[in-house]
Amino acid sequence: MTMTPEELQEAAKRHLWMHFSRLGAFRHKDVPVFVRGSGPRLYDAAGRAYLDGLASLFVVQAGHGRAELAEAGRRQAETLGYYPIWSAAHPAAVELAARLAALAPGGLERVFFTTGGSEAVESAWKLARAYFRQIGQPERTKVIARDLAYHGTTMGALAVTGLPAIKDQFEPLVPGARHVANTNRFRSGLPPDVVADDDRFAAACAGAVEAAIVEEGPETVAAVFLEPVQNTGGCFPPPPGYLARVRDVCDRYGVLLVSDEVICGFGRLGHWFGAARYGVVPDMITFAKGVTSGYAPLGGVICTDELAAPFLEGDASFAHGITFGGHPVSCAVALANLDLLESEGIVEHVAATEKAFAERLESLRALDVVGDVRGAGFFWALELVKDPDDPSARFTPEERTALVRGHVAPRLFEAGLVCRADDRVDPVVQLAPVLTCADAELDEIHDILGDVLGNLPSGR
Repeated sequence: MTMTPEELQEAAKRHLWMHFSRLGAFRHKDVPVFVRGSGPRLYDAAGRAYLDGLASLFVVQAGHGRAELAEAGRRQAETLGYYPIWSAAHPAAVELAARLAALAPGGLERVFFTTGGSEAVESAWKLARAYFRQIGQPERTKVIARDLAYHGTTMGALAVTGLPAIKDQFEPLVPGARHVANTNRFRSGLPPDVVADDDRFAAACAGAVEAAIVEEGPETVAAVFLEPVQNTGGCFPPPPGYLARVRDVCDRYGVLLVSDEVICGFGRLGHWFGAARYGVVPDMITFAKGVTSGYAPLGGVICTDELAAPFLEGDASFAHGITFGGHPVSCAVALANLDLLESEGIVEHVAATEKAFAERLESLRALDVVGDVRGAGFFWALELVKDPDDPSARFTPEERTALVRGHVAPRLFEAGLVCRADDRVDPVVQLAPVLTCADAELDEIHDILGDVLGNLPSGR
C-alpha cells in the first residue's frame, strides 16, 4: 500500500463510489478496506482476519492468494497483454472456449466472451433476438424471467431482472420482459397442499412460465431466463422436475431456455454447471464470476450450434462485441483456475461436503428468528422471521432495515464473518463460502451465526 490506513479512509470517503452502497452510511464510520486474502480468509487494513463466507460475492471459488492464478496472468501479460477477438483470435481465448464447451452439458459448443455477468445476460438476450430475426421470426423479442430474480444491471439485463428495488431509478426499461412466480416454497402464494407436494409444486411453477408465454403470444417470446438456484430472495432451489418441465414448455413453444449460471456455475452447486446438476440441457448458459475465481474479469455465453448456425453463412454477423471480452489475461487466468478446480477435486469436494454444510445450517432452525433454511451445494440462505409461531407474519420495510442493517449485518461482520444480510425483500442471511472450505470453516460459520442470531435484542 502507498497510503496509510487513515489516508485510505479519507480517500475512499472522498473519491470512491462504491457499488450498491448507501454512501451516507459511511459519514461517521469507516469503510471496510481489505488488503490481503489467503485461502478462505480476508484481512483488512488493520490486520484483522475475516472468514469469507460469501466468496467475495459468489466469486472466489478456489480461494484467495493463489499464486498459480497470479502467475498465469503474469505470463500471459508478458507474452500478449491484449488483442481483441474481433475478427481475430489468440490462443488463450481459443483454448478456453474449447475447454468450456467440453465442460458444458452436451450440445453447447460455442462460446461468446464478455467481461462479466450483466454483459453475459445482455448478450444472451441480444443473441436470442438476432437468431430469431436471422431465421425469419423477427417478432420473437420478449423474455420471461422470475419474480425477484437478479440477472444484472445493464439496461437489458436489468429488464430481465425481477427485483423492483433496483429497477425503479432507471425506468423506463427495455420493453419486452415479463416476470412470473419463482420457486420460493416458504413464501409461495399457492395453496399449502400444492406447495408440500414436489410434483404439484413443480407443475404449478412451470405452468406459470407456460401461461405467460401463451398470454404474451408464443410467436413473440424469444427466451426464458432462469437461475438453477435463484439468488435474490435467498437461494430458492427448484423443486424436483421443475427445470425439466420448463425445458419441455420451451420446446413446445419454440422458445429458447437460458440457464443463468453467473453464480451457480463452476462448482458452486457441486457440479460444473447447475443445469447439469438438475439434468437439463439449456440453449444457452451465461457465466462469469467463478470462471476465474475473481482473479480477472471474465464472463460469457455458451450456446448450441443451432444458435450459431445462421451466422456461419455468407455475410451474416452477430453485430455485437465488447472491447475486453475474451481478454488474453483473463482467459489465461480462467484456464489456470479450471486446472485448479480439476486437479484439487474442488467441485467434487463441494458435492461431498454439501450434506455436512446443510446439517449445520439446518440446526439453526432451533433459533426463534430462523424461519427457513434452503439452498444447494455451497449456496444457502436462512430466512429470518418476525414471529416463530406465525412464520407468515412479515416485517415492515422499516423493521427489516432495523433488523438487518441495525443488528444482523454489523454483528456478523464484527464477529469476523463476511456474508450477505439482505433486507430488500424478506430478510435473509446468505452463505456462499469459498469452495475449499472444510469442517473447521463450516463450524465457524455455524457458531458465528448461532451466536449472533441467537442473541438479537428482544422486540426486534
